[in-house]
Amino acid sequence: MATHDSGDHRLAYQDDAFLNGEDGRPVRILAEYLEPLQRFRRANVHETIVFFGSARLSHDGPMARYYNDARELARLITVWSKSLSSHTHRYVVCSGGGGGIMEAANRGAADAAGQSIGLNISLPREQRPNPYVTRSLSFEFHYFFMRKLWFAHLARALIVFPGGFGTLDELTEILTLAQTRKLERPIPVILYGSSYWKEIINFDALVKHGMIDAKDLGLFDYADEPRRAFEQLTSKIQKGPDDGAPSFTHSRTHASSP
Repeated sequence: MATHDSGDHRLAYQDDAFLNGEDGRPVRILAEYLEPLQRFRRANVHETIVFFGSARLSHDGPMARYYNDARELARLITVWSKSLSSHTHRYVVCSGGGGGIMEAANRGAADAAGQSIGLNISLPREQRPNPYVTRSLSFEFHYFFMRKLWFAHLARALIVFPGGFGTLDELTEILTLAQTRKLERPIPVILYGSSYWKEIINFDALVKHGMIDAKDLGLFDYADEPRRAFEQLTSKIQKGPDDGAPSFTHSRTHASSP
């Protein structure tokens, strides 16, 4: 007499309990790489200019000039980007997708009728995507390290406005990759707001105490005005070929290679 198998015949990738469970974590991590990759390819995004900075800064608060300057700088970059002869979207403004400096960057791109990217992160205190991010380029991440990978993966330059722990984390990650020569191409870093950054991080003291080399101070520049920051960035960006595919920042095979 035939017996009936009462087992679950669902395909593994249709099993929500598995995908959202402990053993499904590698699949979820991989999805946070592959899904953005597909969308960037579809949108013809070639590379980005990344803005970091505090979500706590607003357009009318005590440090409003940083919000307004970030907005203007993003506008300048987007106008320049749109003027380039290309069949892809080059030097697209990219932010963390939330409020404050992130909102200002996406808003500045919108002022120039350009696209912009928002790499939002799910947090216990919900961070909502700001309304200026291009809808098709608004991403939601669970894993901080996958979000940080996408910040670096397409970046041609980094502009860091005043911020707290998150901004410091993102800044020092890129500086560490550059210092240890893990990046295949240089990523110019602009610290916007020289008085703020020189108070918050005493880079000269790090040199004095032998924690970094004096040459490491050349990994970044300061700027205090949008036009000046724009000129610094556009003069330092190493313009790679426009081959129609996302232009990834690859890690070097050997840190000691030239």
